[in-house]
Amino acid sequence: MATYKVRVATGTDFLSGTMDSISLIIVGTQGESHKQLLNHFGRDFATGAVDDYTVQCQQDLGDLIIVRLYKERYSFFPKNPWYCNYVQVCAPNGRIYHFPAYQWIDGYGTLALREATGKIAADDTLPILLEHRKEELRAKQDFYHWRVFVPGLPNYVHIPSYRPPARRNPNRPEWNGYIPGFPILINFKATKFLDLNLRYSFTKTASFFFRLSPMALGFKLRGLVDSKRSWKRLKDIKKIFPGNKSVVFEYVAEHWAEDSFFGYQYLNGINPGLLCRCMRIPDKFPVTDDMVAPFLGEGTCLQAELEKGNIYLADYRILEGIPAIELNGQKQYHCAPLCLLHFGREGNLLPIAIQLSQTPGPDCPIFLPSDSEWDWLLAKTWVRYAEFYCHEGISHLLETHLIAEAFCLAMLRQLPMCHPLYKLLIPHTRYTIQINSIGRAVLLNEGGLSARSMSLGLAGFAEAMVRALSEINYDNLYLPDDFVRRGVQDLPGYYYREDSLAVWDALERYVTEIITYYYPCDAAVEGDLELQSWVQEIFKECLLGRESSGFPTCLRTVPELIRYVTIVIYTCSAKHAAVNTGQLEFTAWMPNFPSSMRNPPIQAKGLTTLETFLDTLPDIKTTCITLLVLWTLSREPDDKRPLGHFPDIHFVEEAPRRSIETLRQRLAQISHNIRQRNKCLPIPYYYLDPVLIENSISI
Repeated sequence: MATYKVRVATGTDFLSGTMDSISLIIVGTQGESHKQLLNHFGRDFATGAVDDYTVQCQQDLGDLIIVRLYKERYSFFPKNPWYCNYVQVCAPNGRIYHFPAYQWIDGYGTLALREATGKIAADDTLPILLEHRKEELRAKQDFYHWRVFVPGLPNYVHIPSYRPPARRNPNRPEWNGYIPGFPILINFKATKFLDLNLRYSFTKTASFFFRLSPMALGFKLRGLVDSKRSWKRLKDIKKIFPGNKSVVFEYVAEHWAEDSFFGYQYLNGINPGLLCRCMRIPDKFPVTDDMVAPFLGEGTCLQAELEKGNIYLADYRILEGIPAIELNGQKQYHCAPLCLLHFGREGNLLPIAIQLSQTPGPDCPIFLPSDSEWDWLLAKTWVRYAEFYCHEGISHLLETHLIAEAFCLAMLRQLPMCHPLYKLLIPHTRYTIQINSIGRAVLLNEGGLSARSMSLGLAGFAEAMVRALSEINYDNLYLPDDFVRRGVQDLPGYYYREDSLAVWDALERYVTEIITYYYPCDAAVEGDLELQSWVQEIFKECLLGRESSGFPTCLRTVPELIRYVTIVIYTCSAKHAAVNTGQLEFTAWMPNFPSSMRNPPIQAKGLTTLETFLDTLPDIKTTCITLLVLWTLSREPDDKRPLGHFPDIHFVEEAPRRSIETLRQRLAQISHNIRQRNKCLPIPYYYLDPVLIENSISI
């Protein structure tokens, strides 16, 4: 007789426990146990419980490879989901086997869990394990399908078996996140099609939605969301600020009109990856030395500053020609500006010329710092308007959220749970599909933010992203090379660059240690068909098969795999933090980040006044809608897991466990360095402090 001690851990989130019956079979290389009901006197499998049981077998089962959990009806209780963290089995010889689950079992059914040792397909020799591997992928591919979101954008998850539930009481409609007269349109039903394993936890759901309501109701009760009027005074905009204001929040409101802060935002704002060094003034932007000489300092000229590498260009050409829509019954306007900046001897990056079109001409003057105060301020505000679209649509939504979702879905469909890459990547996909489902409901539907508060509307917003995806290049996603490509690798005061490279280096070392442990040679990489299927699916469904993207369709060497996986993890964590965490601080003061403009771009100098400036900015209603959504999408809900914090135990081997601990130590040192530096800065830059970076895109 062989005695096996079984430990079953239930999740700690609210309602993770179940009243259903749970039975278990242990499978080893020498046989399997009988099916045994796991039952104690009293409650089993309560939320947060770790329950211990004993299973008696007629013989030793050998090395344990699989446990099967059976969830079945118990008496008269209605079925309810159960979240299983893991199963541990202590064999008669004292060896402990770990079987990770970290998933829901909804309804009645069977869940087969493999022992936790990471293995690629070539490492499996037992037919039962090879079949388990194939069956797991077959089931997930049958369940998760790709679906076209917007033609030209990455595809997204579709679960064909979903059917909208009927209302329990047609006379009592469920609240769906909509407050009458105020189009928040964060609809609970937008995520009901998702499998429980893709949804927010109860804690995170409650935190997300119920932080939204008080602010929305406050706007409604004060009548702000019904007002289509212009702001009467700039200082009135402060009246809609959220209650908790950070140092950066206050700094933006006080210094937004200053040229030095305008330039600072290209380095350490929420879209710090746009600026490029300019070695030659483009023909479409005919800036002359006479125009800008007064702003370059004594003893130099434009050509000399170009040669020294002190001239930088922000070009918003990707927005050119997209038509604007009407908002609140008023026509909106749009432009694709160019902005020239100079890094001076004082150490500041300052704007020196702005053109509000890609096509020069008599109706498109080049604005200069020497122009009237309101002309220059409005020209800069048009540039900040263009920043709104390049940030929200391209840098944020497309280049992190949508691309990360494709990484995630391809992983679910092509990598089994026992695959070392699945174990490495799964923490960086947590809740991404859920937040993107909310994002599609909030931003990209007919009643969402893009349709109600953006000059470009839904179609124009999507068009900007489609254009950007068509230009994305794989090599540019390798962060160290991107700074060199843009010519900003030595630009002083670029804290985003310093911090992002530090985090990148920590992640790349971590990935290198894990990959080289499981892939000892290039042949192991090239021969891993599951890995190759994952890479091919990303190329097909995310990059839409565009060969000019440079995205690989296969990986042949260990260095290629390390590079690829580092890009994936960085995109899903630190890259998103850099463009998301500071959203509210930089956007709450609306003139710094307007989503719409109600007058056409200025065509002549000397005509702008405070009144025309206010009449060009978004009206009160549009301002409130934009602020509310950005506030919601930048407020980190509870149930957050910082970068390097992996409470779910997927790796059990000693080497990868050491690598995880080393990663934590490196990230802790980076965090310390950032905090020490920030003590000396007038504007602290902390968006890439690892403590504030989440493992995955969950907001």
